[in-house]
Amino acid sequence: MPDPKDPSRIVTTTTTTTFSMAKDMARSICQRFLDARFIESADGKMQQVYTMKGSVWQLTPKGVCVLDRFCSRNGIQQRQISDLIALGMSYLCILERDTQTDKLVMDRGTMEVIFRRMIGTNGLNIKSSVGAADSDSLSDYRDGLTGVKMASERKINGRTFKDTFTGKSCSDWLMDCCTTVDRRETFEMGTLFVQYDLMEPVQQDRVYMASQPGAVSFQPTKTAVYQLTVKGRDIVTGGTGRGRTSESEGVVTSRTGIARDSNTQRLDKILNDAALRLLFRENLRETHCEENLSFYLDVDDFVKACRSAIKQATKTPSATSMDGIKEIMAQAYGIYNAFLAPGSPCELNIDHQLRNNLATRMTKAVGQDVTMIDTLHEVNTLFEDAQNAVFKLMASDSVPKFLRNAKYEHTLKNYDFDAIVVGGRAPERSRSQSNRK
Repeated sequence: MPDPKDPSRIVTTTTTTTFSMAKDMARSICQRFLDARFIESADGKMQQVYTMKGSVWQLTPKGVCVLDRFCSRNGIQQRQISDLIALGMSYLCILERDTQTDKLVMDRGTMEVIFRRMIGTNGLNIKSSVGAADSDSLSDYRDGLTGVKMASERKINGRTFKDTFTGKSCSDWLMDCCTTVDRRETFEMGTLFVQYDLMEPVQQDRVYMASQPGAVSFQPTKTAVYQLTVKGRDIVTGGTGRGRTSESEGVVTSRTGIARDSNTQRLDKILNDAALRLLFRENLRETHCEENLSFYLDVDDFVKACRSAIKQATKTPSATSMDGIKEIMAQAYGIYNAFLAPGSPCELNIDHQLRNNLATRMTKAVGQDVTMIDTLHEVNTLFEDAQNAVFKLMASDSVPKFLRNAKYEHTLKNYDFDAIVVGGRAPERSRSQSNRK
């Protein structure tokens, strides 16, 4: 807020809330941390139950990654955090979640991206013996790049199968190398791998199926054994895949005549495809500008909620509807403090005048209820202006770098980006276009 004694100065007030909990609740939360693979026993032994006595615990590489992302987003820079992160992090696959239900986004394209990672970024993770492939070692997937453990040969019912892996190994990889927080999420993903014809069972766990009638396609046990399908191998080796093409109107198949403005349409395609968004975010993180996409998507959610709250408060004014307005205003301050305020932890590179306009509006005291609705209209407009600025920056700078990155070649070849061409200048994005999923 402006300093009452000197309006040219901004005073930041920080409120720290402390709380306590019962011991049983604390133990339950620690168990959730263990289940989510954020922590592990420091003695190197697999332990599935959190005990308060006689045990020493440490963060897993996955836990360090999660902590690093949280600290970066919130501007936490204590030395002990950087010392911990310096010990090493894994290459964590950041999965999207539905903002309303918190369920993982599991469309076919996203599942193919995850499957390719699981099978191995640097080739198959072949073990010389079945015992080595089915071991419970905590260090199997610490770098996040090593694929699921496979037995070079496995005999089942008199037949020999090559390069097979168990349902448990599949579930373990998904738990250790992705932002999954519950084993049930890995079961659902394994089921989709089978249903999308990426892997197939060569031996099912009948006992598990009898106890879990829904586990027809995938069983997360050592007894259940799987292998790549022809389609799965194509996805991993960069074969034909799905052969997806551009859905944009007026496309051509030639590289000639591609206008510079076509990058805005390429970015539209990326933002509207969950699998591409996952890879694009990864590329932005490597080039230290992930905050652009995070801000863009946060504003999308804000605009949608803002319009709904204003409509409700205008149509049926009440204490409840005004509470909704106040909640949206709080969300606006959260976005402003994270991305737009001077010195914010994820400060965006936007026009100086726009930044000043935002600072003036966001640091001005909010008055009565009617004034608050007017203020929210102004904030919504300014946020959309900032979102458009970030969109243009990503289109001109980040999209070309992403499309040139050889690491994503296997996935990007299934999207006909080169066919996107705009006649003349690309049309200016309207406010209605900016609110997309």
